[in-house]
Amino acid sequence: MATTTITVSGMTCGHCVSSVREEIGELPGVTDVRVDLASGRVEVDSAAPLSDDQLRSAVAEAGYEIVA
Repeated sequence: MATTTITVSGMTCGHCVSSVREEIGELPGVTDVRVDLASGRVEVDSAAPLSDDQLRSAVAEAGYEIVA
């Protein structure tokens, strides 16, 4: 099991959180996604480590971006 923490910019409401959670949750091996709207912090549990490209792509699909 691996846990990855990222920060996502641009989320302003519960719908934003749901979109990010849904897109990341569709990545292969993801078992849980926890999103904190106030800080933009996203914790992802997965069976194996996820690549930066996988996460960036999922977050972009939701309409947001990862803070470097």
